[in-house]
Order: sequence, then structure tokens, then C-alpha cells
Amino acid sequence: MELIEQVDVWLFRLLNLRLVHPAADDLMLFVTQSNSSVHILSLVALFVVIRGGKSAILVILLALLSLGLSDFVASGVLKPLVQRLRPCFALEHVRLLVSQPGSYSFASSHAANSAAVASIIWIFFHRGVMVEKLFTGIMILYALLISLSRAYIGVHYPGDILAGMVIGVCAASLVYLFYSWILKNILQPRLIRHSAQE
Repeated sequence: MELIEQVDVWLFRLLNLRLVHPAADDLMLFVTQSNSSVHILSLVALFVVIRGGKSAILVILLALLSLGLSDFVASGVLKPLVQRLRPCFALEHVRLLVSQPGSYSFASSHAANSAAVASIIWIFFHRGVMVEKLFTGIMILYALLISLSRAYIGVHYPGDILAGMVIGVCAASLVYLFYSWILKNILQPRLIRHSAQE
């Protein structure tokens, strides 16, 4: 366990102190800020409405449910349970680009939430036409950038980020599997019975 923590700190210092550039500072601050996320997610929702057709509302609903579940697990369960101090509080010489957050570090809710939304987008759009595949790739890249930004700006260890990404993917998978179970076992049989009665 101690070795894992040492590697985590080493990777954090690599991302936070060595692999830095003024231009990257601006990019990482942009992708990590909540105001930017609202605008970008609004554009994502617009794309889903345009390309998703009849299933657009379903995609948005599943994305919101996945985001809610991932945020609950990361922030509502794991942070108070693990109580890991953020690197900006636990380590010296941290390059902190934002005000110090008061919450705990493990797991990263930014990484969890962005991974959850990207996973739902991947489920519904990765087999589509070229523009939908491109959209899926951009969403995955965006989620990775958000996750990376959390160590870059000094508020999360890479281990927190990796855990958050796993939580996000699992949350999206669980939500989609639950929806698929309801569709197969409840909604479709009712539609079949209704059609037979007509």
C-alpha cells in the first residue's frame, strides 16, 4: 500500500510540477471549471437532440442518472468514508491553480461525472455515422482532459482520478443495464400484450 501511495505522489508531482506549460494552464483551467462544463454540456445535449432523434430524451435522461449516481458514490460515499487529504493540503510545493477545495480527495467527482456522461455517449453513438463517431471521440477526450486537469491544477492525486473514472464508467454501465432490464422485462412484454389485444 505504501508503494502505491509513493507512485501516486510521484505521478502527481510529474503532472503538477514537471509536465506544465502556460498554455496548458489556460486549457486545464477552462476544462476543469464548472461554468465551462455547463456550456459544453449544453452543446452536447443539443447534439444529442439533433442526432438522437426519438431516443434523444432517453440518452439525456440516462446521462443525467449516470452523472447523479457517479457523483453520489464519489462525493457522497467515498470522500467522507476514505477522508483522504487533497495533495494541496498534504504535500509541500504544490502548484495550485485554483482556490483550495474544502472537501476530501478520494475519489475525484469531476473524473467520475465526466466519465459517466462520456460512457453513455459511447454506448449510444460509437456505432453511428462518422460525425457520431467523431462526437464520441471528442467526448472521451474531453472526459480525459477534465480528469487530467484535476492533478495538473493541484487538487487530486492520479489515484483519485483513476478511481473516479472507474466509478463513472461503472455508474453508466449500471444505469444502462437497469434500463435494458426494464425495457426487456417490463416495457416490451406490455407492448406485445397490447398489440395482441388490438
